[in-house]
Amino acid sequence: MKKALGILASLVAASPCAYAQSSVTLFGLIDAGVSYVSNEGGSKNVKFDDGVYTPNLWGFVGREDLGGGTRAVFRLVNQFSLGNGQLIGGGIFSRDAWVGLDNDRYGRITLGNQHDFMVDSLFSVGTEIAMDLSGYYGFRNGPFTKLALPGNPTGALDWDRTGASFAIPNSVKYVTPSFAGFSFGTLYGFGNVAGSIGANNAVSFGASYDGGAFAAGAAYTNIKFGPSSGVPGTSVRNWGVGMRYTYGRLTWKELLTTVHNSFNGASIWMIESGGVWMLAPDLFTGASYTYMKGNESVDNNHAHQISAALGYLLSKRTTVYVSSVYQRASSGGHALINGIFDANGASSNENQAIVRAGLNIKF
Repeated sequence: MKKALGILASLVAASPCAYAQSSVTLFGLIDAGVSYVSNEGGSKNVKFDDGVYTPNLWGFVGREDLGGGTRAVFRLVNQFSLGNGQLIGGGIFSRDAWVGLDNDRYGRITLGNQHDFMVDSLFSVGTEIAMDLSGYYGFRNGPFTKLALPGNPTGALDWDRTGASFAIPNSVKYVTPSFAGFSFGTLYGFGNVAGSIGANNAVSFGASYDGGAFAAGAAYTNIKFGPSSGVPGTSVRNWGVGMRYTYGRLTWKELLTTVHNSFNGASIWMIESGGVWMLAPDLFTGASYTYMKGNESVDNNHAHQISAALGYLLSKRTTVYVSSVYQRASSGGHALINGIFDANGASSNENQAIVRAGLNIKF
């Protein structure tokens, strides 16, 4: 035994480069705070809420250098509720779970449970202002329960998918290398239905440009659901375009997104505009405006939404913040800010507001 351990120790000491060329990193996000909601089913609510400014995540990302500019890569991410410690999404790595190969010349191909290009080419490029201000509360929902998206908690939660609420399982994704800041990608999700290759499948395409101060992106996603258990099949289509521009201490963002449910013909579009101002290296503020409009299948409802925030960076990893969101729906509609999952979470009238104070930590 001593001889075997001595040989093993000699091999490790003689080959440090094998370990230097590979890495596995544990990372995470933790967010918690107290939120005041002006109207939930006709009543005010003061509650502990978490995973708002950022989702609560922990995960692993890894890479192994295979030589010739090629790397094996993987990502496993878990989402959880800080309030009770329970997993979100039904599995230990239901947020992200993929493996693939990445090459400097030919690009990256990954396989598993991963997000489509409404996330990669819009949110991840930085065209979404909600990620800077109010977090999950600032993404899309509204008086559109008749949108009736399959498997959606409110029928319209994060209806344009930019909030990364839903990944696509059994998918293969390819992304090109960056060419002078430009990148393109495509994704196909297998339905895994015997005898019907097209059932439950998904396709997504994206293009983006990141030139530092200026970035822009465009994306398209179409997902099929069913048919199953006597329920007719449907497809849900999204597309969007957005941009980000930074000038000095100001970063300005514009975003346009849409959704269409083929089952009931329901459609919504929205336009969003806002900015973040760095008052000091450790202090920021910002505001945004969003307008959402549905067609006759969702009663022609529309909504105005305003968000604002003030944040202070205690360190590079820790931020304390105060944020607010106000939504006003059209007459007869019930305002519903994204991320309110409580029973009867929608307002009893056209107005709903949230004020929140929270703490966010990255590791």
